[in-house]
Amino acid sequence: MAQGRRVERVASLIRREVSELLLNGVRDERIHQGMVTITEVEVSRDLQHCKIFVSIYGEEQQKNEVLDGLKAASGFLRGELGRRMNMRRAPEVIFQIDQGIEKGSSVLNLLGKLEVERKAREGIPPENQNESSNA
Repeated sequence: MAQGRRVERVASLIRREVSELLLNGVRDERIHQGMVTITEVEVSRDLQHCKIFVSIYGEEQQKNEVLDGLKAASGFLRGELGRRMNMRRAPEVIFQIDQGIEKGSSVLNLLGKLEVERKAREGIPPENQNESSNA
């Protein structure tokens, strides 16, 4: 069980350090085109591989450019992580887009549309819909 806590601790440190590096250390302009949020960091049990899940706000083309910039900077980030965290071998860094926030937003939009349709079937006028939901 101690191994699991260590992996979690390392993942938390990697998340903090990569966030700091993305703000101040990486100079690739592609990365700064969109708003990048680190949503999760998964580290393998042997600490040799690290998946960093990011959410990127922007258009699809912009997201792809930012992801390309992150992948290009992964070697630099690996070296900096090893140096900052005093690790003998820094983990290989892999970036992946986290679709969770977008999926959650689309589900909320669908639920909103269903609610409007339900109220329309019940005969509640659109201007009174908010009043009936607050009651």
